Amino acid sequence: MFVERWSRRAFAARPLPAGTAASLFEAARWAPSSSNTQPWLFLYADDDESLARARPLLFDSNRRWADKAPLLVFVFARKLHARTGEPLRTGAFDTGSAWMSLALQAHALGLVTHAMGGVHHAQTYDVFGVPRDAYESMAAIAIGYPGDPADLPEDLRARETPNGRKPSAEVAMRGRYRAP
Repeated sequence: MFVERWSRRAFAARPLPAGTAASLFEAARWAPSSSNTQPWLFLYADDDESLARARPLLFDSNRRWADKAPLLVFVFARKLHARTGEPLRTGAFDTGSAWMSLALQAHALGLVTHAMGGVHHAQTYDVFGVPRDAYESMAAIAIGYPGDPADLPEDLRARETPNGRKPSAEVAMRGRYRAP
């Protein structure tokens, strides 16, 4: 499932069945987190009105392909520990875990996901009413059924393929760090 899942840009103009978003967020809900803080927050758009408000939050370079996705999710991570008020050092780490759970559930349902950092983060707070002092805007995710790469702009068609990964030896080292 890890090798088969990749971040496509081609989305089919096909709505998701009712309950699909709930299934994705349920998978994310069960992700592990430090002291079970569950610091993630997902705000989503899946109808004409909410998508019209959400799409302009994406950089134009992402809108070229992500505007076809029937579901856009904006990911936030809590900055402070809910009980102690201290900085939550693992908030972004744990939120990444929840995103991966969501991505794998989407893949199991035959959907594709593509996370994007190219977001007008400062504007997400106002559009979604999220308190700036409590959460950090992390990313957006386009979700939908796979589409035809031929429908993408010409310069993106060649990129519509799984890309390689660094060798394991570059990202996992026994004992001590060694420069690659």
